[in-house]
Parts: sequence; structure tokens; C-alpha cells
Amino acid sequence: MSAGRLILSSGDPTVDRRIEWARALIEEGNPADAAALLGEAMERAGAYAPGWFLLGEAREGAGDTAQARHAFEQALALDPEDMLGATLRLARLEGEVANMSEAYVRVLFDQYAGRFDAALARLDYRGPELIDDALAAACGALGRSYAFARGLDLGCGTGLVAARLSDHVGALEGVDLSPNMIAEATKRGVYERLVAGEMVAFLAGRPAEDTDLIFAGDAFCYLADLHPILTESRRVLEPGGLIAFTVETHAGEGILLRDTLRYAHAEAYVREALAEAGLAVVSCEAESTRKEKEQPVPGLVVVALRAD
Repeated sequence: MSAGRLILSSGDPTVDRRIEWARALIEEGNPADAAALLGEAMERAGAYAPGWFLLGEAREGAGDTAQARHAFEQALALDPEDMLGATLRLARLEGEVANMSEAYVRVLFDQYAGRFDAALARLDYRGPELIDDALAAACGALGRSYAFARGLDLGCGTGLVAARLSDHVGALEGVDLSPNMIAEATKRGVYERLVAGEMVAFLAGRPAEDTDLIFAGDAFCYLADLHPILTESRRVLEPGGLIAFTVETHAGEGILLRDTLRYAHAEAYVREALAEAGLAVVSCEAESTRKEKEQPVPGLVVVALRAD
């Protein structure tokens, strides 16, 4: 899935044809020939950001890191909002972690919304079930009923998690960067209110002690630093309120930007971020929410409590 596909033409039919041929060569496993073809194309259409981005992908695939870096830098210069995600590709080349731009996430999911549920089904996505089970177990361990007055769904997508939890929550609100995802979530008929916006800002705009449940399924993998979202969640939760979420994880330390351009968070990092936000861990279980290339992606399902 490439944000570059939304910018449909370079304005030069010859360049457009070469870009499509190059894309096909990359998909066939021939990035070196794709890079040669794209290099010629970009001599004709040097101000076309998606062409530079694809050239970066081809050069990276061919092992030409220096020239891949140059191509991604050109793409970013022509696309300062970074709809294409060049910042992430540059970070990967350097072995670093960088934040995703809001424009990249918005465009990514706007074009994905209509086929989102079907795509997740093919990946054996289990996020809603895992969050439901984790909340039920947490409520049992805390000696409270599995019932909440209000739930805030962060990065709600099409509303898969909210639909699963709706029998246990009096009123549901959701936020997602993608207006097209919000349109799909509206069709669920389970939300009192839906907002197209960034989730940390959404929480920051709410009063303190506003809700007793916050949840996020497959959303925090698009955040590098979890401290801001967890700090705002703690502020918005009333005492005794719960937050439940999934993350992708890895065996190392800290934050990893995976080759899928999603973030994985080490368990120790997650626990530290929760503690620093003033949230007490109720449960933190190793579970995979989805598969990639038929293999389970390592993950965590977490429930935490605002104790005071």
C-alpha cells in the first residue's frame, strides 16, 4: 500500500508508464533494473515526489543505500507534509526511530478504509477478542463488574474493537486520523460520537477524569513514544478507570521501527511508560494480534489502572 498511488500522475505519460513498469519490476524482485528505469524517468520529471520515493525503494532494494537516501530526501523535499512516509524510510536506513507524520497515517488509512476489515481478516486479526478477554479477566481480578459508563476508542479504525465491547459500555466515542475510517466506523451504529483527529490531541481536549475506559486496538503501533498518550490517558481516566491496548513487541530494548514501518515496543519499555504515566499494570500478556507472511507478529495485550 503506497501513499504515492494517490498522486495519480507526474503529468508526463511517458514517465507514468516507466513508473508503473518499475513498480512491476520491484514486485517481481528486480529492484536494480527498476532503479535504472526510474533514474531515467526522474530526469524527465524531477519534481514528482512519488517517483523519487519509488526510486528510493528500488535503490534500497538493490543495496544502494547512499543513493536510496538521496532519493528519499528528494521525495521529502517535494512532499513536506510527508504523505509518502519518506521520514520513516530515511530512519530505517540509519537504524533510527522517527515519528510518523499525521499526513502519512491519514493518507495510508484513507485509501485503505474500504477494504480494511477484509484485509485484517486475511491476517487473522484478533485484536478485538484479545482486548475483550483481557478486560473481562481484569475486571474479574479487580472484583468489579465488566461494565463501563463511557469508553474512548483511540485510533478506532472501522470500529472493530468498539463493536466487540459495545455490550459492556454505556456510551462509546472514537477518534481516528482518517476521515474515511470514521465514515466506515459510523456504519457500525455503536458510537455516540466520532472525531477525525489525532488521538493525543483528542485526549488533551477532554476534561480530567472524564471516562472510566480507554482502549486502543492495533493503534499504538503507529506511535513511537508512548509516554504522551499514556500520560493524557491517565489524566482523562477517572480513579479506578482502565486502559486496555495492544502493541507489537520485540525481544530487544526500547522502540523498534520495523520493516513494515510500524513500531514495536519492548515489554520493559511499555511497563516503564505506564509507571511514569501513573498507571498500574493489571495484566500484560504476550499475544499476537495478527499474522504477517503467515507468521504471528509478537505482541502484548495490556490492561492498566488509574489507582487514584
